Amino acid sequence: MDTSANTRYPIVLVHGLFGFDHIGPFNYFNGIKEALNKAGATVYVAKVSAANSSEERGEQLLEQLRALATQNGLQRFNVIGHSQGALTARYAAAVAPEQVASVTSVSGPNQGSELADRVRQALTPGALPETVAAALSSALGSFISRLSGRRELPQDALGALNALTTEGVAAFNKKYPQGLPETWGAMGAEQVNGVLYYSWSGIIKGSLFSESLNIFDPLHNACRVFGSFFTRESKENDGMVGRFSSHLGQVIRSDYPLDHLDTINHVAALANKSVDPAGLYVEHARRLKAKGV
Repeated sequence: MDTSANTRYPIVLVHGLFGFDHIGPFNYFNGIKEALNKAGATVYVAKVSAANSSEERGEQLLEQLRALATQNGLQRFNVIGHSQGALTARYAAAVAPEQVASVTSVSGPNQGSELADRVRQALTPGALPETVAAALSSALGSFISRLSGRRELPQDALGALNALTTEGVAAFNKKYPQGLPETWGAMGAEQVNGVLYYSWSGIIKGSLFSESLNIFDPLHNACRVFGSFFTRESKENDGMVGRFSSHLGQVIRSDYPLDHLDTINHVAALANKSVDPAGLYVEHARRLKAKGV
């Protein structure tokens, strides 16, 4: 029996914008919980709003961590957040470090997302297009929540968008700076207030035709289109988050040949990737175990 990833504290996975724990047989963290379980880890998947601010989602996460701690006699958790889930996890660790042993950001927009900036710029505040888009997006968040069988959670798509822009994340970072690099592209502190901080992410490399079966992956093609809107990190992004924007704490690697959705193993297994996305989570659990958390 493999116990190599049997961490001292359980792992909690936190999804990003418009994410879910599972819808029928489909899991947001595709095959990742199963891979971690097989390697001996205890894993929970958080249920937070599909669309809301990082702070609101963080409060929801904290509520669940406290409930899990009470129900199971647990002390702390290793929280791994994908995309906006990284900001959600960072909030929880900053507010209640006694509940969180480590935070790991996977493709997290820790300095904001240029894609969110472009969307924000396209929607004039208070104008009808913004109002309609916000209503439809919030309704989509509610629909996703119902499909995944969650308790009803508040949805605020406009709040989520504002929270993911460079400006929105800068404001968030002023309040919750733990683990952030002091200079652009550098690493941050590995430990702050007793919480360990890590990150990894990927970038889209080469042409579409150089990436094997990715040519048949509509999600990858969408990420390529989204990546064309980037300016500061035009050559180094995963379609939704820039490479250096993702840095937090000890940076394991930020240029894996993976797009934003590959890092949660969506369709990646069909594209003959040189990196096994699920394997990165198992490897990291072993790293956390070696650190004593």
